[in-house]
Amino acid sequence: MKRSLLFPIFILSILLFSEIVSYIAFRGLFTSKSQLKWFSWIWWSLTIGLYLTLFLGRSIENNFTKNVLVNIFFFITISKLIVALTFTITIFIQWIRGFFQQHPTISKVEFDAGRRSFASKVALVAAAVPMTTMLWGVVKTAYNFKIHREKLKFKNLPPAFSGLKIVQISDIHTGSLQQNSQLQKAIDLVLEQQPDVIVFTGDLVNNRSDEALPYINILNQLKAPLGVFSILGNHDYGDYEAWKSTEDKEKNMELMHDIHRQAGFKLLLNEHILLEKDSEKIALIGVENWGANLNFKKYGRLQTAYSGTEDIPFKILLSHDPSHWTSEIQPNFKDINLTLSGHTHGFQFGVEIPGFKWSPSQYIYPNWAGLYRENDQFLYVNRGLGCLGYMGRVGIRPEITVIELESY
Repeated sequence: MKRSLLFPIFILSILLFSEIVSYIAFRGLFTSKSQLKWFSWIWWSLTIGLYLTLFLGRSIENNFTKNVLVNIFFFITISKLIVALTFTITIFIQWIRGFFQQHPTISKVEFDAGRRSFASKVALVAAAVPMTTMLWGVVKTAYNFKIHREKLKFKNLPPAFSGLKIVQISDIHTGSLQQNSQLQKAIDLVLEQQPDVIVFTGDLVNNRSDEALPYINILNQLKAPLGVFSILGNHDYGDYEAWKSTEDKEKNMELMHDIHRQAGFKLLLNEHILLEKDSEKIALIGVENWGANLNFKKYGRLQTAYSGTEDIPFKILLSHDPSHWTSEIQPNFKDINLTLSGHTHGFQFGVEIPGFKWSPSQYIYPNWAGLYRENDQFLYVNRGLGCLGYMGRVGIRPEITVIELESY
């Protein structure tokens, strides 16, 4: 079986398990046949309606409405999955206990019915935990920005650039924003850092370029002495939208380029620019999206972008997808000192405490958040500024990165 088929089969299997077992779990709360009949009709009608709404909602142009529908589906599906897992585990534990215990005064039928009822109640309580957590992630954490700071030392950094302060933002996903104040808060925090250079590492929108139009005036506030630079992410090409024609998709791409210009970003499309200070130079290289995972289209042409920087002593690369680092950059471009990426969002879910960091993202992207080093090459993966799909964050806060370079 092709690896490309394994992921959808896995997802479908999880959905099937959660739907069937959660139904069995909730059914255990009813005793009479009439109650069970009505419950079954209502349950499966709502379930089918939920999936139809999600499927048909793909054609809705209003991003806020579309995001709300996706999140309702996500909330209910995750809750059902927790119910199914809790019910299964509780039944298994009860079965083990029953196997080793004798109940001479209780018939097997009565025992099984009582066991299912208890498991159903435990599962119902368990469902409240993810629902509460996810709602908290939407209301309190989604735009509770965190500033991550790193000081990196390099032997080959020209002395004139020692102390250079770079602020990186990534994955704004304007299509998921509900109000201007969310982005404005982030921009204010970026400017408070007084950066020498600002870089944006892709995914300005979710699907369509026009999602970013209401936020151009806010983005245009970003200023830095050495400039504001950007690249494209996988969501910026319009590949996830059903366009009526090739011409419509091309116009969408033209609009994306124009939005970067209006925002004051220098968009690097498989090209580089030289930053100069006191007659010394470093190279800032920007590639279009290039990912090694999940069959993302490879628009990036690193050799093209790199060409002409061979004699520049220090190089910084902007590449949206961190899988690019291990797949092409490390093996073939060992003089690229620092790569800045985004893309993963840290899955918008995980645990980050001193000494321990975990997210489901790590099972797809080994380099999924924060700083990584291999010999003299560094990679920094920004956790993203916005949200995609789930309109919240649990354990993984949205990030503004401040990187200070030092020579030694």
